[in-house]
Amino acid sequence: MKVMGIVGWSGSGKTSLLVALLPILRDRGLKVSTMKHAHHRFDVDSSGKDSYRHREAGASEVLVVTSSRWVLMHESREEPEPSIEALIERMTPVDLLLIEGFKTHSHPKLEIHRESEGKPLLCPHDPEIVAVASDQVLEGLGLPRLDLNDPQAIADFILVHTGLAGRFGSTAGDA
Repeated sequence: MKVMGIVGWSGSGKTSLLVALLPILRDRGLKVSTMKHAHHRFDVDSSGKDSYRHREAGASEVLVVTSSRWVLMHESREEPEPSIEALIERMTPVDLLLIEGFKTHSHPKLEIHRESEGKPLLCPHDPEIVAVASDQVLEGLGLPRLDLNDPQAIADFILVHTGLAGRFGSTAGDA
């Protein structure tokens, strides 16, 4: 399973790009999954639901299944946040796993940078960043600079970089 991270400051457009990339990659025949890191507590469950009651009563994991999807909720309780490697191992293997966030972890990453956010680039401090997708011209970057508004070209880059281009093609030849 190939892995590519999508990193950047909050508000840079990571989720928007990821949502634009998914149908492009799927149309090219890839099976793609995503993983997202959140810096805040969140709950996919709601108070009063049976699964919520199971977790509140002490279940370590609760698996909820319907005819259209299933979700596994794991309660960390006092456990530390699991490593990204442990999380990837729990994923069903696919052609490509896109990871949003986890910017301090060591895996190939595409940095999203928007001039309007006024934040510094991450790439000078992270050797795992392999390219920058930006809405501005960036001089002296030393990395490929991709147009943030061209998800087709970004998809091409991801396929070439991960070695999947030969199996799933690209719209720009060998990019």
